[in-house]
Amino acid sequence: MADSTATATPETTTDGMRRRDFIDVAAVSAAGIGGLAVLYPLISQMAPSKDVLAASSTEVDVSSIEPGQAIKATFRKQPLFIRRLTPAEVAAANATPAGSLRDPASLADRTKEGHEDMLVTMGVCTHLGCVPLGAAEGENKGEFGGYFCPCHGSHYDTAGRIRKGPAPTNLEVPEYTFTSDTTIQVG
Repeated sequence: MADSTATATPETTTDGMRRRDFIDVAAVSAAGIGGLAVLYPLISQMAPSKDVLAASSTEVDVSSIEPGQAIKATFRKQPLFIRRLTPAEVAAANATPAGSLRDPASLADRTKEGHEDMLVTMGVCTHLGCVPLGAAEGENKGEFGGYFCPCHGSHYDTAGRIRKGPAPTNLEVPEYTFTSDTTIQVG
């Protein structure tokens, strides 16, 4: 009767793995690491640069804005209007039924809860991209006391909603948060 135990051949290790299997695993691993070494620079160069990331958000100190006053800032190379509404402006904006507007939106839809007196909008007319007047002292604020676009005559109210003229939509409200009671981070 022959011995039934298998003897290890020179090609087989004692645990059953052949040398060829080890070489295959090593080659595939080396190819994978080489592939990652080639792909990483190609993918990482598509990430935004530091100057682009820095421009992707803007912090604005709003502590010096008095009721009825507005300031201009810059966000992503576009004008940004920040206005502190007076109680009368808040009441007038709330008295206008949103359903009667071309682009229906209430003041509460356009401001943050607890900060209903702070309106943050992009300073770009939604008609053809002109910069409306009304953010600086003494500028024409239009028939509704908000903003007036001198290019084609669009009138916005104190909540930045289109009320008259060719602009199809309200002034855009960007994503923003209050990082403190006196600081807004836009973007």
